[in-house]
Amino acid sequence: MAEATAEAKAPRNWRDIGLAYLLLAPSLVIFAVFVFYPLARTAWLGLYTTDFFGTNRVWVGPSQYVDALTSEGFKDSFWTTVQFVLLTVPAGLVLGVLLAALADKPLRGIPAFRTVFASTVATSVAVASLMWLVLLNPSIGLLPHYLPFDVLKNPGLLESEGWALFAVALATIWQNLGFTFIIITAGLQSIPGELHESAVLDGASGTRRFFEVSLPLLTPTLLFVTVVLTIGAFQTYGQIDILTGGGPQGSTTVLVYYIFGDSSPISNNEGLQAASSILLFLVIFVLSLFQFRGLERRVHYGS
Repeated sequence: MAEATAEAKAPRNWRDIGLAYLLLAPSLVIFAVFVFYPLARTAWLGLYTTDFFGTNRVWVGPSQYVDALTSEGFKDSFWTTVQFVLLTVPAGLVLGVLLAALADKPLRGIPAFRTVFASTVATSVAVASLMWLVLLNPSIGLLPHYLPFDVLKNPGLLESEGWALFAVALATIWQNLGFTFIIITAGLQSIPGELHESAVLDGASGTRRFFEVSLPLLTPTLLFVTVVLTIGAFQTYGQIDILTGGGPQGSTTVLVYYIFGDSSPISNNEGLQAASSILLFLVIFVLSLFQFRGLERRVHYGS
């Protein structure tokens, strides 16, 4: 009797599996066309080198990946990218948490402040970069006019080799703050109110409730935001292109700009660009795995 029942269920299970793949087919086709094929094509192009005019492909094999990885340009731009990530991700995360915690208070007029805090999510990279380009301009910018720092006027943050990366990071933090604020606010509002009420009855202060109740339950959201901000920082291009063009003296040449920038030394070598792109993908992939494996141990998933 049991065997007959199992045989009767088998066709239904196969039909369910077939139906599941049929429903997934449109997404699989889109991913295959716009993600998997370009990735495979780029990896394949990385095995060839081209001349100055981007023609006459010559097979060089995997050695080109080694050449790209060990080149001074790749190593310098990778270190610049790491500095940029360290400048933008922690600061953006902390500011997002602080603003979300402030906007989570049941105060009069707080929806207006939430709208203001979240407004940058609707600002494109190009618009945000142009705004900061004007704000930081040594001649007409508001910040050099009102702040008493000589570097803002001579030569200007964007023209200073030591401060240009900081200026681009500042613009990036501001542009990403709306996204960070919205996601963290949603995480805070998903925490059950009963937990805060119990903490209040136990005599916990507001600061203690935040660090011992809200923050532990917010860790899944913080992990997500950290990974997204890190990936975005490694893929930065628009801010660099508009604000500094990779300068001065290459101090803001991050990996993506080193690969695709107009002034890049490999701009005419399609194969070397492809190899460097795959290496960048691997860096981001490994770093994301490390973040999920390493930081997830500290994540608390409340029931």
